[in-house]
Amino acid sequence: MKTNDFWYDLPEELIAQQPAEPRDSSRLLVYDRATKSVEHKHFFDIADYLRKGDVLVVNNTKVLPARIYGAKEHTGGKIEFLLLKRLDLTHWEVILKPGRIAKPGAVFCFGDKLKARVESIGEDGSRIVEFFYQGAFEPILEELGEMPLPPYIKQKLSDKTRYNTVYSKVDGSAAAPTAGLHFTRELLQKVKDKGVEIAEVLLHVGLGTFRPVKEEEVERHRMHSEYYEVSPQTAAVINRAKAEGRRVICVGTTSVRTLESAADRVGHVEAKSGNTEIFIYPPYEFKIADALITNFHLPESTLIMLVSAMCSREEILDVYNVAVKEKYRFFSFGDAMFIK
Repeated sequence: MKTNDFWYDLPEELIAQQPAEPRDSSRLLVYDRATKSVEHKHFFDIADYLRKGDVLVVNNTKVLPARIYGAKEHTGGKIEFLLLKRLDLTHWEVILKPGRIAKPGAVFCFGDKLKARVESIGEDGSRIVEFFYQGAFEPILEELGEMPLPPYIKQKLSDKTRYNTVYSKVDGSAAAPTAGLHFTRELLQKVKDKGVEIAEVLLHVGLGTFRPVKEEEVERHRMHSEYYEVSPQTAAVINRAKAEGRRVICVGTTSVRTLESAADRVGHVEAKSGNTEIFIYPPYEFKIADALITNFHLPESTLIMLVSAMCSREEILDVYNVAVKEKYRFFSFGDAMFIK
């Protein structure tokens, strides 16, 4: 299968630059795989498509304001850090620019509360750095940092909370699980009142999620590694639902990847944690996920490949072309799709 098989034409003006206000006012395209039919709704209508006994699986990861700007000690050369992964109390994996001034031993200052020293350079150009500060790291980052919005979003975000879901809990993502951005607390309560169970998983989203696949052949692409957790409580909820023939509906591709990584057989997940490099593309037999709430993804990305595996590449590209024609908003702050 060729990577360019997952290409579609997208006018630049359809790339959403700001989130919808309120969150659940974004549009919702509903695709019925059985009838191959499309409906055009708003996200606040999602409860109409859920039924008592469904399990809605959400990713409770939280994005840190992980983009910080500073200067090289003594010379004043400007630097931009993007924090990717915390390794221990003071060490992080980061990507930065410009790389030419960030050799091992270089020290950078971020205001008067934070310093960093470059310790090593990875094969991919990332750096391992040690931070120096007084007190707790998170409040300093909250004060200094900006949300690490994808490069296709050109406008600054006035409210940092809008790049996190209302149920985000566990710090660690370099990017948001964007399908969940559409939910409000009120909408979640409405869903629960209908008899839908909410189950939480954790997957810390890496930046590689959003990058186009560079390999010409899909099968040659290597996924980046991401940390995930499935708790015993969540595993029990999901396994009971699967045993009873109830639907497991994933909110976002990260929830899908978490469950499929933890599945030991069709219809059964283990309570486990670790790192996953799972790469889902057609054809693929889903062991757990029965339906998917997701956004509209970049051409030739691993995300559109995963979504295509829920039905077929041809169907998804047809649906995407409908979304373009109907002027849906695309990517992280864009509209949503429910594949039922």
